[in-house]
Amino acid sequence: MTATSDPADAPAAPGTDYKFTPKQALVGAQMLFVAFGALVLVPLLTGLDPSVALFTAGLGTLIFQVVTRGQVPVFLASSFAFIAPIIYGVQTWGMAATTGGLAAAGLLYVALSFAIRAFGSGFLHRLLPPVVVGPVIMVIGLSLAPVAVNMATGLAGDTQVMPRNTALLLAAISLGATMLTAILGRGIMRVVPILAGVAAGYIAAVALSAITGDALVSTAPLADAPWFKVPGFVAPEFNLAAILFILPVAIAPAIEHFGDIMAVSSVTKRDYMEKPGIQNTMLGDGLATAAAGLLGGPPNTTYSEVTGAVTLTRAFNPAIMTWAAIFAIALSFAGKLSGALSTIPMPVMGGIMILLFGMVTVVGLSVLAKLGEALSEARNMVIISTVLIIGLGGLTLQFGEGFTLAGIGLSGVAGLLLNLILPQQRD
Repeated sequence: MTATSDPADAPAAPGTDYKFTPKQALVGAQMLFVAFGALVLVPLLTGLDPSVALFTAGLGTLIFQVVTRGQVPVFLASSFAFIAPIIYGVQTWGMAATTGGLAAAGLLYVALSFAIRAFGSGFLHRLLPPVVVGPVIMVIGLSLAPVAVNMATGLAGDTQVMPRNTALLLAAISLGATMLTAILGRGIMRVVPILAGVAAGYIAAVALSAITGDALVSTAPLADAPWFKVPGFVAPEFNLAAILFILPVAIAPAIEHFGDIMAVSSVTKRDYMEKPGIQNTMLGDGLATAAAGLLGGPPNTTYSEVTGAVTLTRAFNPAIMTWAAIFAIALSFAGKLSGALSTIPMPVMGGIMILLFGMVTVVGLSVLAKLGEALSEARNMVIISTVLIIGLGGLTLQFGEGFTLAGIGLSGVAGLLLNLILPQQRD
């Protein structure tokens, strides 16, 4: 490893100090554009209000900047890790109880930030090593596979909302466009594959509607939407069963937070792990997620797409993210935007989901790859296999009345406990 590969040993890139001026507004809008596709995807899939997601992304980013004293150029928005738990939670306990559980997940991050202050960042890696985090991330991605396939085939529950072959064609077009943009895109296009896929699928749906005469795109939501509309905030309810179901899901994003901050550090040549410190970035992420849950929005996470755009544009000034946050909050009150998002045909989103949920699984595999030859050790194979089968097999544990632990949450708890209680393998 060369000396310049460590942010702590290299001089900081120019323009990394916080300087808020009107000149950064356009670049800030560009950063929001990069994040927009993934940002609104989570609420569109889970039934949350996209306008609330925009508002809480902007608010969360501002909270993060206050906590970290405006030192880190990141944008916080909807986390994919919570899609499956939100869908299950809304079906089981309702929207209000689910958002209460999401707020509690944010408070878990806050607790972890104080634990890092007390014991150092190493304790989290000892408590949650790759052998636990990797398979849990894989469960998150694989458990969403049926959701993606159903959307791609035009199936909503037991209702076929669009002819299957037509739905598959739209899904294939949006999936192909997303793939090609991610692989062949240059410049800013390389970090907006989701937007490219949505655009291609939407255009194809409009064209097919004109050719076949079938109404594949309904413009009624756009026509009926007002120009100005207050986001549909949801007051949370704190249901213990929902909270204990969602809390273990926060394990994987908490670990990923380290990687995200290290990635930004490598781009700007500033060691944000030391200043403002991982304990403060984790605190900012936690408070942002708690605020989102309290308002009815999805949990927040740092966006790799935005980090990629920062790398491309060399726009290191954290004040640019302040502008992105301001634009996100402003757009959350644009009723026509929410109406326009509601017109996107379901199979278009389903095609993109096939790729994105698979990529979540690959992230889990990459985490496991860090084990190297240790992956084949009996202890690690026992933990990984148990976590995967519990998470994907539908095992549910009932504790008293009204409280169950299942799916991702149960697999996370199982991995954590197995890592703590199983003896280390002897040579």
